Amino acid sequence: MTVDLRFYWKLLLRRFPVMALFLLICSGLGIATAINQPAIYRTEARLLVEAPQIPDSMVASTIQTNAVEQLDIIQQRLLTRANLIDIANEFNVFEDIRSIDPDDVVAQMRASTRIRSSAGRDRATLMRISFTARSGRIAANVVNEYVTIVLEANSSFRSDRAQNTRRFFEQEVQRLTSEMDQLSVGIVQFKSENSDSLPENQSYRLNRQNLLQERLSRLERDLTLGQKQRNDIVRIFEATGRLSPGEQPARTRSATEQQLIVAQGELENLLSVYSETNPRVQRLQRRIERLEAITEAEARANLSTEDDTPIVSAEETQFRAILSEIDNRLQAQKGEFDQVEIELEELEVAISESASNGIELAGLERELGNLQRRFEVAEANLNEARMSELIESSAQGQRITEIESANVPRQPAGPNRVRIILMGVALGIGLAGAYFVLLEVLNRKVRRPAEMMSHFNISPLTTIPFMESSGARLVRRSGMVLASLVVLIGVPVALWYIDANYMPLELVVQKSLQKMGLS
Repeated sequence: MTVDLRFYWKLLLRRFPVMALFLLICSGLGIATAINQPAIYRTEARLLVEAPQIPDSMVASTIQTNAVEQLDIIQQRLLTRANLIDIANEFNVFEDIRSIDPDDVVAQMRASTRIRSSAGRDRATLMRISFTARSGRIAANVVNEYVTIVLEANSSFRSDRAQNTRRFFEQEVQRLTSEMDQLSVGIVQFKSENSDSLPENQSYRLNRQNLLQERLSRLERDLTLGQKQRNDIVRIFEATGRLSPGEQPARTRSATEQQLIVAQGELENLLSVYSETNPRVQRLQRRIERLEAITEAEARANLSTEDDTPIVSAEETQFRAILSEIDNRLQAQKGEFDQVEIELEELEVAISESASNGIELAGLERELGNLQRRFEVAEANLNEARMSELIESSAQGQRITEIESANVPRQPAGPNRVRIILMGVALGIGLAGAYFVLLEVLNRKVRRPAEMMSHFNISPLTTIPFMESSGARLVRRSGMVLASLVVLIGVPVALWYIDANYMPLELVVQKSLQKMGLS
């Protein structure tokens, strides 16, 4: 199927005024927007994230935030509502800013600000901050203020983190120290209160218990034998008047000699229990020495006077001395027996309590050991935190430096006026073409033999064209020329009138784009 170019050319000429209207309106709006659009200026500053001056292998920093994450945090702090409003007011970024809603100010500031970060493996981490404003001086001032805020935020970010880390570990060390002191006092107090039943003395107590049991058995045997001996002596003396059946009468002893014999028996009994350094043993030895001295003196006096007449019978005196000696020995053994029993009872209680005290003491010591290990870890971390804070305060750690500041641009960065005009022309051509195609799609009239064949599936023998008179042709052509002149002259005049007396065309375009959601 061939295209009837002559037919479409005639349609184009017939629809030219309306198509020209679309083209002129869009082109005029584009030209007016491009001409009246104010110049904008853009400037940029570059920042570099430098690696720590002191390697982590020597001193590990407590701030483990990587460069990209740190830049993201700083960017979010930079673009806060308060910062943007303060900067816009300080540098008068927008004309008549006092009449602009704060939300619009924030939105326009964020739209005019561009922050880009670049990082990668074996590559430096960079940040680029640019701003677009109505003058180069304003753009440079805003970008430099951004850089100042970024550098201060980086310094305060790392310093604050280092200080917070150091304060945390200082508080932790103080808390652990206080807990360890309290627990140590508790352990000392527990040991003092249970000094007789501590587990570390358990072996001594067991050995002591065995020794006391053997001594108790020996004392019980000695008491039995001593009591039997006393009973035998009493029975023999009462029956015969003598100490033993075949014993001859002995001379009568004096009271001092009897006391000496009894004291010597007591000393023998005490030495079986106590050592020679015992105060009781020493007192008894001194008493024996005095009695021996008195006995010797009495003996010399008796020899000198040769007075051998007994006052009391020798057997009875000896009997009483022996009984006194045996009774004293039995009494001492009984006292020792009672003391051993008391000590054994105390040992049994201490042994039984030692197990529970050992468990409780082991728990306290285990808790103290855990606190000690935590204290050592916290103290090591505190030292690292102090060193990290010193590194950050001296700017030896990771930092952000400005490698290129924002300069005042001499040439405007926009708008691209040629592009705006071309966009307006392209939009006009598009609307004109759409108008032409839309009319063709909606027109169902039969205007050519080919359309008759396609619609009715018939082949006409011949066609008779529409015969237009010369007057009608003149009127039609005059109307087309007049309409074209109206479009070509009237549309620019109308656009000029609207721009001059009603509203600038760039505002009309901007509002139209906003309503359509394109701006």
